[in-house]
Amino acid sequence: GSKEFDRGSQNSKGSSSIKFFQLFEVLGDELFPQIVTGDESWVHHYTPETKRQSMSWIGAGEKAPRKFKTQNSAGKVMLTVFWDMEGILLEDYLEKGMTINATYYCELLKKLRRAIENKRRGKLSRGVLLIHDNARPHVAAETKACLDSFAWEIFSHPPYSPDLAPSDFHLFPYLKAELGGVHFESLDNVKEAVHSFFINQPKDFYTRGIRKLASRYQICLDRGGDYVEK
Repeated sequence: GSKEFDRGSQNSKGSSSIKFFQLFEVLGDELFPQIVTGDESWVHHYTPETKRQSMSWIGAGEKAPRKFKTQNSAGKVMLTVFWDMEGILLEDYLEKGMTINATYYCELLKKLRRAIENKRRGKLSRGVLLIHDNARPHVAAETKACLDSFAWEIFSHPPYSPDLAPSDFHLFPYLKAELGGVHFESLDNVKEAVHSFFINQPKDFYTRGIRKLASRYQICLDRGGDYVEK
C-alpha cells in the first residue's frame, strides 16, 4: 500500500523537511520525476491587477490615471490542477456553489491516474510520489483507501504551508498575474484562458517549479522549520 511519511503529531515543517532530504539522499535527482503535485484555487471572472501590473508611466504635468477600487468579481470557478515537472496532467473546474468532497476528489484521482498512464509512459511503474496538502477531502478515509489501491507514496505536507506547495509558490502566482486585469464574459472564457496559459508555458517552467522544492525545504530547515517567505 502507500507508505505515508511523517505520521501523526510529527507532521510539522521541520520533520517534513528532514523527510524530504532523506528521500533526496536515497533517490537524488530521480526524486523529482516521481513527484506529482496538485492543489485547488478559485479563479475569478475578474482578478484585479497586481500593483506591478497597474503601475503606469506618467509624463511631466500629467495626472495619474484614476484608480478604481478593485475587487474580485462575483463570478468564480474552483480550479483543481495536477502537474509534474513535464507539465499539466489534469485540470478540473467546479462551479461556484459546489464543493469538493472526498467522493469528488477520489474521482479526480482516478482521472489523474489515467492521465499519467496516457501522458507519461512508464511513470506509474517507476513510482509516483504525491504531494498535496491536508485539506479535509485529501485526508478522508475514502481518499486514503483510493490512494492505497494505487500504491502511490504520499508525502505528508505540513499544515498551513503554502510556501512548501509548488502550486501555491509557483504555478498559481504566475497564473493569477497572467489573468490580472482581464474581464472574462463567461466561465468558458475563464477556462480557455487558464488552459492556454498552462499549455503555452515551456516545459522548463514546470521543471523549475518542482525543483524549487529542494531549496524551499532547505530554507525551512535553516530557519528551524519556520515559514519560508517572510
